[in-house]
Amino acid sequence: MGEAIDDPERLSDLIGCIYDAALDPGLWVTTLEKTCSYVGGIAGALQSHDVLQKSACFYFSWNDNPEYTKSYIEKYARLNPAIVPAMIQTQVGQVSTFLDFVPLAEYRATQLYKEWAAPQGYIDAVQTVLDKSAVSFAAATVMRHERHGPVDESARRRMRLLAPHFRRAVHIGKVIDLKKVEAAAFADTLDGLAAAMFLLDADGSIVHTNAAGHDLLEDGNVARRVGARLAPVDSTADKALHEIVACAEAGDVAVGTNGLALPLSARDGARWIAHVLPLTRGLRRQASVEYSAVAAVFLCKAEFDRPHPLEAIATVFKLTPSEMRVLMAIVEIGGVPEIAPVLGISETTVKTHLQHVFEKTGTQRQADLVKLVAGYMSPLGG
Repeated sequence: MGEAIDDPERLSDLIGCIYDAALDPGLWVTTLEKTCSYVGGIAGALQSHDVLQKSACFYFSWNDNPEYTKSYIEKYARLNPAIVPAMIQTQVGQVSTFLDFVPLAEYRATQLYKEWAAPQGYIDAVQTVLDKSAVSFAAATVMRHERHGPVDESARRRMRLLAPHFRRAVHIGKVIDLKKVEAAAFADTLDGLAAAMFLLDADGSIVHTNAAGHDLLEDGNVARRVGARLAPVDSTADKALHEIVACAEAGDVAVGTNGLALPLSARDGARWIAHVLPLTRGLRRQASVEYSAVAAVFLCKAEFDRPHPLEAIATVFKLTPSEMRVLMAIVEIGGVPEIAPVLGISETTVKTHLQHVFEKTGTQRQADLVKLVAGYMSPLGG
């Protein structure tokens, strides 16, 4: 933990590994191992939680205990008191810790800690939200061991450096998977993508585009071809894009300092996003060698996530995080005696929070609270 971690070459290598894992998912386990070493953790995972289904999914993980992971998925995910506040309070790209949402003393008293975390030596976790929908969120998570103590500011800072790259890599991984792609068939594969994709050289000239890219250029609403250059109609975005692409020859860190997601406006006023992936190392260089490209640019229409129903409940009724935890525990688990040990607080404290929830929501019975939450969760709710 005392190892120097701010070596630019080490950071550059790790960022490159993150993007390579987007192209070859088989590299995610090694990438998570390096991430844990860099951030300061004992285990790591790419995972998601579905609040509506009260479930969890582990896509890739490193150094976790398979039996404990299985028990978390089957039982403890629904008992995790940090999930609801994390869903409500964090945005995509944001870095947070478990103890941001549940005080340490309260956490040690929970069933999750006593039966699942403590036996593994886990005391905290730091995560960055990669994606978020109305009912779920995905995150890259690094677990912290008791011997290292709760997540400190240094660990948060390191995770913030990696956060945008994890997010973009996971996004790109949904668009293109090069694991089964041979370089000779690369152009045919790109032509099959729904997203408009352009391979650019350091001057911003188009050396290859797929069918969707050709259609986008022909339409001219978002971007056009000026000579050989890709030119977004948004002049500010045009300048920024080509500055980023020019930096791609210097490697991943150089691009990252300028940002890899660029907002731009179309002629009709619609909002679009340009995702820039440097092609300057490893598997990405192999994939683009035929074209001498330094960057791949994906142009996608911006779509705004719907607000989470629980966020609406907390906002409308001005519920605190503790009150929200009690409200959701009432809905998911049952009465006061059942949820007190799960949340790690006394029945008296649960009753106090519950009384506040009743007062703020204008309800009188637990059954009314269940109906209230169901109404917000369901699109058919009245």
